[in-house]
Amino acid sequence: MKQTQFTNHLINESSPYLLQHAHNPVDWYPWGDEAFTKARSENKPVLLSIGYSACHWCHVMAHESFEDEDIAKLMNDLFVNIKVDREERPDLDQIYMNAVQMMTHHGGWPMTVFLTPDGVPFYGGTYFPPQDRYNMPGFPRVLISVAEAYRDRQADITETGTSLLKELRRLSEPSGTDRPVEKELLDTAYDGMVRTYDSLNGGFGGAPKFPPAMALEFLLRTYARTGNEDALDMVQHTCEKMARGGMYDQLGGGFHRYSTDAIWLVPHFEKMLYDNALLSRLYVHYFQVTQDSLARETAEGILDYVLREMTDPAGGFYSTQDADSEGHEGKFFVWDFNEITSVLGNDALRFNAYYNVTEAGNFEGKNILNVNPAAEPPTPEARQKLFEHRETRIKPDRDEKIITAWNGLMLASFAEAGVILGRAGYTEAATRNADFVLSNLQRDGFLLRTYKDGVAKFNAYLEDYAFFIEGLVTLYETGGEFRWLKHAIALTDRMIEEFWDEEGAGFFFTGKSHENLIVRSKDYFDNATPSGNSVAATVVLRLAILTNNERYRELAEAVLGEVADQVRRYPSGFGYALSAMDSLLSSPKEVALVGNDQNDIKLLLEEVWRKYVPNKVVAHASIDDAEAIAAVPLLQSRPLLEERPTAYVCQNYTCKQPVNDAASLRAELDRR
Repeated sequence: MKQTQFTNHLINESSPYLLQHAHNPVDWYPWGDEAFTKARSENKPVLLSIGYSACHWCHVMAHESFEDEDIAKLMNDLFVNIKVDREERPDLDQIYMNAVQMMTHHGGWPMTVFLTPDGVPFYGGTYFPPQDRYNMPGFPRVLISVAEAYRDRQADITETGTSLLKELRRLSEPSGTDRPVEKELLDTAYDGMVRTYDSLNGGFGGAPKFPPAMALEFLLRTYARTGNEDALDMVQHTCEKMARGGMYDQLGGGFHRYSTDAIWLVPHFEKMLYDNALLSRLYVHYFQVTQDSLARETAEGILDYVLREMTDPAGGFYSTQDADSEGHEGKFFVWDFNEITSVLGNDALRFNAYYNVTEAGNFEGKNILNVNPAAEPPTPEARQKLFEHRETRIKPDRDEKIITAWNGLMLASFAEAGVILGRAGYTEAATRNADFVLSNLQRDGFLLRTYKDGVAKFNAYLEDYAFFIEGLVTLYETGGEFRWLKHAIALTDRMIEEFWDEEGAGFFFTGKSHENLIVRSKDYFDNATPSGNSVAATVVLRLAILTNNERYRELAEAVLGEVADQVRRYPSGFGYALSAMDSLLSSPKEVALVGNDQNDIKLLLEEVWRKYVPNKVVAHASIDDAEAIAAVPLLQSRPLLEERPTAYVCQNYTCKQPVNDAASLRAELDRR
């Protein structure tokens, strides 16, 4: 029986993940009043299923259970069923993931949560098999048991729900400290990271191993702040191991989601925009510090992959590329020994030696390419020939929805890479992306979360504002027009108005204009992506210096004070927050560039970004741009020196002599 014989309430959604389930025999609803009204009128519990399009086990559970007519009938008879794309609705994902973790002490996707008709969770889990196996109950047995409990044990259900709701609300209560954020906290965090560092393979802890971009950024800052060579060695070793491993796509560029082992060899094959945004920026910064050719090649490999595979013709960046193709995880990316020989002929021997290709293989009889640095690299022609052969394969599905937050991360990376690597195409990509988001994902001064097929929807969350604002500020600071900074300031004021907790401290995950959920949560933990609070603290610190707005700085101090105690206990979970703390505790370089026009200052701007100076702000304008100069105090009273483009470097409320050549500017930036 074909799936297309069934059509449910997801058919009019724009999310590729929801549309994947629109022809399930399950009578799925999207999140909304219609589903909960039905649950209340029929006195049925709600089955909430949360996942995302690139999730391998989400596909497995869909095939085993949601496409099975008998299981679907049980679901339809006993529950009102709601399907949610976690990338569209991270607010729901965060609330109900916290609940599942409280109930089961673990979490993940697919996530299955059972709710009362008022949205209160009372039971949940992640993947359930279609029959009892893996020491797990089969999904039909779970469905019947939960429905019976809801019918016969209402008092227990109410008690469980009330207890969970109380704990969920407690998570958002202030947990700050009276101890000020001081440099000892940075040193304590560094010591904590050292304790979990894998000196053999790089990274932290054991398998599975996720790329620790934010922790490595903090270590780069530690090196810049203290000169500690060990901090730099950890970054260098980890970056090299990741770039040479199977988690990096050696032919097509870009990183897969994570390594299933401790040696970065066998990845989980999905590619996420946010990973590649954070990692490309890390490798660009690592290149600034070391001028290492591998760092540059890796950064460019990531960014070129994003331009080739993940960029909408209008300038937005797509979300994910699936792990599976033709029903098998990783099939697009792995190689048979004989296939390489047939494609490359005499070049195969050298290629195989460099990429550790063998007849036995290293993954289910196939080969995941990974680098043997002692071997001679293959020719670019051999690599290109094999890449072109791979392009003839059936590609993994791509989730083409455009998410504001993730676009903000990628925007910042392209903006910095454009000036640091001297790649005008990257700068153009950043500019087009900023225009795309402002034109398509903004309405009446408010940002929206997602865009797909010409439709933008959902109120933006804190991370959408914070990440995109940081992207805009970075685009301005790397040489973009003043309008980017102007938009960033307006959106920052909107972010504060919508998300700031006036009664406590910190930013809420959802804005005042958002629908009422069972709890209004806050998120401080830097997980796969930085928390909205960490990035918000970073951007208001930068804008405090650029605009001389003391209120911005006070907000940053309050946010970072909220997480200080947690950072001491678990530093690797707060990599981005630690970088924000490093900024807060620093004496940043304040660089003002003025010229007769924007092109005039290009060489000075390139010099400003040549070296790794993490704690700096950069303002620039042509001498007759009255609007920019009025808005940015750092630019005021900055005449040209000898009628030539001029740089002013200030620090600790003191400005050095103006300079108008790259060597003199370099000396000022190098001075501590």
